[in-house]
Amino acid sequence: MNHHPHNQYTLLSRPRRGRPRPLPALVAVLGGCAVLVLAGCTNNPYMAGPTTWQTAAPPGVAPQDAQLAELQRRVQHLDDNNRQLHTQVAQAEQQVQVYRDELSLVRQQLAETAGQLEQTRMAASNAEQQFRGLKASTQFRGGATIKANTNLQAMAQGLELGGLAVIPDGDKLRIVLPADQIFQLNTANPQAQSVSIVDPVAAAIRARFPRQRIGVEGHTDGSPLYGGQFRTPQQLSAAQAVAVLEMLSVRGGLPQQQLFTSAMGAASPRYDNSTAAGRAANRRLEIVIYPDSFQ
Repeated sequence: MNHHPHNQYTLLSRPRRGRPRPLPALVAVLGGCAVLVLAGCTNNPYMAGPTTWQTAAPPGVAPQDAQLAELQRRVQHLDDNNRQLHTQVAQAEQQVQVYRDELSLVRQQLAETAGQLEQTRMAASNAEQQFRGLKASTQFRGGATIKANTNLQAMAQGLELGGLAVIPDGDKLRIVLPADQIFQLNTANPQAQSVSIVDPVAAAIRARFPRQRIGVEGHTDGSPLYGGQFRTPQQLSAAQAVAVLEMLSVRGGLPQQQLFTSAMGAASPRYDNSTAAGRAANRRLEIVIYPDSFQ
């Protein structure tokens, strides 16, 4: 087959449609694309370097393994922190419960204290009312006012009353008069010898306790009263006390505003009522000398 030189030239200068381009042109195009791709990767912020959580892989360790180990370490750290937080929350809840219990106890104590304060206030109010009543009761006829005298035992030194018992009773003195020697049994009718018993007592009061308040207490033994003037021991003791007060005032010369009576009945026995001697001793009048004096 004969080839003509001018035909080869014609083929190279005028390629036919549909055939691939010459190799030098293709290489030039690919090179330009590569340059553009590299320039874009260099300006991409996501490809500039490793992220903040990535660490350089140790020598001989693949980057993926290093990243996995780092993630596992962070997960373990978070687990530890979570457990610590749970522990702290539990401790805080326990402490809160302790505070609640203490608060409840304080509230209970405050309630009890408030109750005690209220009781104390009521007791103080009652005491004040009693004091006012006592103060009012110490105003005797003639405007007399009672004042305290706490030296009664010294004032009673050497007191002789014909064998009558003189008994200290706290800040008071008691002179015991046998009722059977002053009155007929279970009556308020004086016997003849009553004057010899009561008059010395009145004289001693005038001499030693002229300003002291004097109480006359009537006492009985609680035995039944049959067919007499009085139906109860209280009535009998009241009548006998009034009779002795009249003796002290009328015969003894003591001012009536200095004297008062109390009917004790059988409420305050000194001796055993199961024996005749005990019952006789419990039938008595007691002259009570108080530390209060009037002017």
